[in-house]
Amino acid sequence: MELHNYGIVPRDSLPKSNRTSQTSLGLVSTISFPVIVSTADAMLKSSGVTLVGFEKIGSGHCTAIVRGATAEVRIAVQAGIEHAKREGQLLSSLVIPRPFPNLEVIFPIGSHLLDDLRHPSRSRHSSQALGLLETRGFPAIVGAADAMLKSADVELTGYETIGDGLCTVIIRGRVAEVAMALQVGMAEARRIGELIAVTVVTRPLEDLERCLPLASCLIEEEPQPLLLPIQVKELEKELIELPELGRLRLPGREE
Repeated sequence: MELHNYGIVPRDSLPKSNRTSQTSLGLVSTISFPVIVSTADAMLKSSGVTLVGFEKIGSGHCTAIVRGATAEVRIAVQAGIEHAKREGQLLSSLVIPRPFPNLEVIFPIGSHLLDDLRHPSRSRHSSQALGLLETRGFPAIVGAADAMLKSADVELTGYETIGDGLCTVIIRGRVAEVAMALQVGMAEARRIGELIAVTVVTRPLEDLERCLPLASCLIEEEPQPLLLPIQVKELEKELIELPELGRLRLPGREE
């Protein structure tokens, strides 16, 4: 029976050297998107791990997934646990040493790795800060975003919904501008609806920013190559009728 459909890999078909990965996986789960972003930031800055991404399963449950050497992953997960506990939002955590390849095929824990292989060096810190404000209800998040943009020199980069009515808006700018905008946004969110969480991430790593939602209008389109026709149809050449040589009158020759 073929087991290759739907990403299932037969155990016997895997070489013994490739049956387990050389890296470990670390997962920390919280309620609230701003909290999981700040938790991931703490994990990244505590050790040399790579952020695979965020998994959102509804009802506000969010999980940050990192990978790297086992020792580095354990340090990162512990840092994430401590940060989430301080925020009062920790749900669960897990470290998986040498995950089986079939696990990485099925679950969304293998994405974002091609870029890491192309750029193995540690990602750089951004000179700007990120601000995340979470509300319950869409009108509150739209009103808060409008108030923040009008109060400070910040850029609205995207928003995220994670179920249970929770919406998060993401802004970017200098630390002082982001802090000022969030103060205004918090007041507006409370006026319209329910404020859930607020987070400021100073000097975020590029690794973190790549995993955050980005508005489509801010994504620069890559120039497309000029498509040339593969087959060029040649025009048919017109034939010119020449006079018969025998009828030509040559100079110095009499008829």
